[in-house]
Amino acid sequence: MKKKLNQLEATAICGNDISSSCLYVSALAIVYAGQYAWISLLMVAAVLFLFRKIYGEVVGALPLNGGAYNALLNTTKKSTASLAASLTVLSYMATAVISSSEAVKYAHSIWGYIPVLPTTITLLLVFMGLVILGIGESSKVAIGIFIFHLISLTILCTFCLNYFFENGFEVLSANFNMPIQGGVITALFLGFSASMLGISGFESSANYVEEQQKGVFSKTLRNMWIVVTIFNPLIAFLALAIVPIGAVVENQDSLLSLMGGLSGGNWLSYLIGIDAALVLSGAVLTSFVGVGGLMERMALDRILPNPLLRKNKRGSSYLIFILFFILCTSILFVTQGDLAKLAGVYTIAFLAVMTLFGVGNMLLKINRSRLPRPERASWLGLSLAVSATVAAIIGNIILNPEYLGIFLEYLLPTLLVVFFMLKRTFVLRSFLYLIRYLFPKSGFLSGLQERIQLLIHKINGQQFVYFTNHDDVATLNKIMIYIKENEATRKLKIVSVLDKGVQVIKNLKNDIQVLNRAYPSIEIEFIEVEGVFGPEKITELSKTWSIPTNFMFIGSPGDKFPYRLEELGEVRLII
Repeated sequence: MKKKLNQLEATAICGNDISSSCLYVSALAIVYAGQYAWISLLMVAAVLFLFRKIYGEVVGALPLNGGAYNALLNTTKKSTASLAASLTVLSYMATAVISSSEAVKYAHSIWGYIPVLPTTITLLLVFMGLVILGIGESSKVAIGIFIFHLISLTILCTFCLNYFFENGFEVLSANFNMPIQGGVITALFLGFSASMLGISGFESSANYVEEQQKGVFSKTLRNMWIVVTIFNPLIAFLALAIVPIGAVVENQDSLLSLMGGLSGGNWLSYLIGIDAALVLSGAVLTSFVGVGGLMERMALDRILPNPLLRKNKRGSSYLIFILFFILCTSILFVTQGDLAKLAGVYTIAFLAVMTLFGVGNMLLKINRSRLPRPERASWLGLSLAVSATVAAIIGNIILNPEYLGIFLEYLLPTLLVVFFMLKRTFVLRSFLYLIRYLFPKSGFLSGLQERIQLLIHKINGQQFVYFTNHDDVATLNKIMIYIKENEATRKLKIVSVLDKGVQVIKNLKNDIQVLNRAYPSIEIEFIEVEGVFGPEKITELSKTWSIPTNFMFIGSPGDKFPYRLEELGEVRLII
């Protein structure tokens, strides 16, 4: 049985990403909010507290890899879920490239002989190798980095507090008396918008929830929230207490190293530099682990090519990680290490993913109200959280209007790939029609036409299963509409699993015959199976019919259903 991550391992993987934010977000908040930066960061912590409930409810009800994609896939259309998936992949690419580059730049500031671009690519290659070896091995590295980072931050805060008490309130008073352009409200809003980047990484845990032990996921959310709530506002306040705001603005890329040198000397400045290089490297690992769980789920659902699911002896989807490494490396070569453009992609993509996750929670409440869940977010908290992320997107566009255009430059090609996968039978048929129209008598292209027809037949040949024993024709019609709009198939099995001696309701067979006439393009086969509906029966039927469990659907189970959704494998909710 595959080893699953405990609380420390799971927290370390996502915690390195979110806790690395203190290296840049405190300075960023001070640049835009001045002396009120620590309040902006406390506002961010309050929003993150609301998202703890939101993620807890969604992932508790749908404990499958995929994050926002999984939430939307089981509550709305596949195309909407694919948008969330595309945004998440973009966010992970930007995170990996920015974090690896910044980690190497920190190391370069200590050891000047390190070449930045080649070392950045090497760092990406090392973490690709780690995740290919297995998530268990990579978690050990993440734990070491995470613990070292927390110790380093604690030492830094301790020395800064001591320096502050020894040198008095002069710097703090001067900073707090500085005039604020645009007023306090504007400063808090812009500081809050910029500081929302400080919670990037919070969404990552949901993308590898299936690799975590039972009950660990909610603890990772709590642990990340504690780290962000303590260190980010505290470091911003300490910076204001010992460093003039002008010096913060001039040294925003290395503010913590400056604080270390001022409060403890060169050794502390070097320690923070080393810590920054390590924890930013840990954020690269978070990206690889998170994108692995997400892209594997997308490939299972035929949004990405199926060959990406090939696994090595350790059960790792190595082709996904190789592809991700190639994409990240190509961005490095295109930008030549100048990553200002990627910052725009990173900002808007991450905040859009958080917003869509909130939307997924709303749809879960409306469309899957019967689905059991360990906790529930209130509508008020949910509305405030989604409003906050939308406001942060608007604030970042106000701060950097060019980011929106750059973001769309990266998003649109990604969506084109996803659109092709979702509508590939339509695209292939259109291409086939075009060939026949332009070259009606070409024998040269006959082989190509035959291959396209075989590919279309293979795609449509995938069968789907829907389990029911009581639905009426109206409900079954909803199933057919969903499948026709979201899946490429020519055959659906409607299956009733019944106890011995129990008969299916009388109208079900008649209703299915009605559907067969209403949807002539899809062959509907009704099958009665004797037994008990549950994980074992689903696995048995999956093997017997060679239909993966992620192509099997059920309606939302109620509180009395004896199994958790994750126990049913990759079975999807459809109504």
